[in-house]
Amino acid sequence: MTEAVHPICHRTLHAVFTNAELGRFGAEVTVVRSAPPIARFLQWIADKHPDFHAPTARKRR
Repeated sequence: MTEAVHPICHRTLHAVFTNAELGRFGAEVTVVRSAPPIARFLQWIADKHPDFHAPTARKRR
């Protein structure tokens, strides 16, 4: 499934999850939102303007 996602959200999702993990989640948005790093991100980004941009930390390997 492919969905349009804001660039900062897209980078954050890929910093936390692999493509395989995202593929397994499918349309289960609650699984993604409940992951602690994503939940913290959503709280932080909630009051930002839609044009907001900030650097995203890369996934540690």
